[in-house]
Amino acid sequence: MAPSRRVRALVRRSMGMGLMDGNGSSRFSRRAVIGAGGAAVVFGGAYSALRGASQRRIVSSSDNKTFNRGNGAEPDTLDPHYASTLTEDNIIGDMFLGLTTEDALGTPVPGAATGYTVSNGGLVYTFTLRDHTWSDGVPVTAQDFVYSYRRVLGPKTIAQYAVLLYPIKNARAVNIGKLPPEALGVRAIDDRTLEVEFAVQAPYARQFFMYFPLFAVPRHVVERHGDEWLRPQNIVTNGAYILKEWVPNDHILLVKNPRFYDADNVSIERVFYYPTSDYSAALKRFRAGEIDIQNGVPSEEIDWLKYNMPRALRSSPFMSIRYLTFNTRVKPFDDLRVRTALSLAIDREVVAGRVMRGGERPAYAFVPPHMPGYPGRAELRFRSMPMAARVQKARALLHEAGFGPKNPLTFDYNVYDTSDARLVSVALQAMWHSIGAEANIIPTDKKNHYNLLFKHAYSVAWAGYVADYLDAKDFLYQWLAGRNYMNYGGYNNPRFDALLAQSDTAQDPKVRAALLEQAEQLLLDDMIVAPLFNDVSRNLVSPAVEGWFGNDIDINRTRYLKLDRRRAEV
Repeated sequence: MAPSRRVRALVRRSMGMGLMDGNGSSRFSRRAVIGAGGAAVVFGGAYSALRGASQRRIVSSSDNKTFNRGNGAEPDTLDPHYASTLTEDNIIGDMFLGLTTEDALGTPVPGAATGYTVSNGGLVYTFTLRDHTWSDGVPVTAQDFVYSYRRVLGPKTIAQYAVLLYPIKNARAVNIGKLPPEALGVRAIDDRTLEVEFAVQAPYARQFFMYFPLFAVPRHVVERHGDEWLRPQNIVTNGAYILKEWVPNDHILLVKNPRFYDADNVSIERVFYYPTSDYSAALKRFRAGEIDIQNGVPSEEIDWLKYNMPRALRSSPFMSIRYLTFNTRVKPFDDLRVRTALSLAIDREVVAGRVMRGGERPAYAFVPPHMPGYPGRAELRFRSMPMAARVQKARALLHEAGFGPKNPLTFDYNVYDTSDARLVSVALQAMWHSIGAEANIIPTDKKNHYNLLFKHAYSVAWAGYVADYLDAKDFLYQWLAGRNYMNYGGYNNPRFDALLAQSDTAQDPKVRAALLEQAEQLLLDDMIVAPLFNDVSRNLVSPAVEGWFGNDIDINRTRYLKLDRRRAEV
């Protein structure tokens, strides 16, 4: 769809006709870019608002044990070893527990293990498992973790996050089938003692083990039921909740696990997760009291929410990046000039400040700012270039690549079908139009969108990444070559891979950080990604909810929350 004349005019103005400040940044409202409600009309928001409405539940105002969460997209899976998104993590993390886990503030604390010791120069971690059981009463053992880590890395599993485990000794070789599963550096010393041997230094270990690809799954259930082990009648968990029912595109119901080791301190007994990718419809449900928390709010309502519902709007920076990914396996995006031109044309100040409007920060790097132990000096080389000069440069690069008025660059742009992603896409479409490039926007649900990316079945696409652990490598390892399903664009630069490998063996933290910084700069120079903005969490939280905190990973587990519905009436 071509951008409207009004949008084109406003973007042209933002690129040099009176709305620029001295640094090339623009100041106008998001409503001016899109028009109130415009995206809902263009992309069928009215239909989305009705989808899944037939089975809505309105909870009694006196029910402090039933919690309703609006959770963005419909999950693709609830298997910890196949999951890949934050919406899946929210549910899976309520059901399963890693060796470490999050506290109410999102920081690592003991989970399935009560503690660990470190030996062999920081390469060997020995965990002592707590005395706890699966929800069917079977003890959780170290053998469950050995089985689970081997399962994630099994060549036939095709786990999207298998590469996350590569710091463990022999993990990559096991994953690609060069070594048997038994060669993996994980072993059970006894039922309650687990040893994990790393091939490289892992200063992020405490957070590493609390992430869902490293959760244990119940071997006795998985082997008995195969692919059907996740059915409500089969599944067992070691976390605070158990899956009770899953009605696709309507809701997922979890109920309290009475065998959870800390069950006495879990207040909420039932939690409904609703898919709410249409943020405008979700806001209506929140205001009607049908959901207690909503992850994601429509940008066009940010100012209204700040004025009318300040107690409910919870927003804080967290470690994330929204970006464009280019598929270098298809023409013409194998051409650096084409990728650079499209990145140059993007006015990130407009996208972050006037389209998103929630406090997002323009991004000129891939690793978010303020990453612990990281200098954060890598950036797009054209950051200081005025916007008008960027547009001129972008047009020249497209001309060099063989595109012009008689042969315009035309391409499909894939985006997932959430309110803000659609709105940003319309603005990007107009910015690209200003350099003679025409984008055909293809919206789809988040599940299918990321499946296209994993299969490299796209040209240019919207993507996002949230920190698994607070270390720069977490944002860079996904671009390693080889069997890496997260390397959407097919990036293959031996120098980049070598820099990450060197960082793994660096003993000096400053040397390690410098190597990672060089790798990030190379990634940016190769223009495999076009960073857009760093997120802020956008949550609507009912005053009835107690114990909700903004944090660096935007995770709030239900086990730490309480409800007092009288507070919502004040």
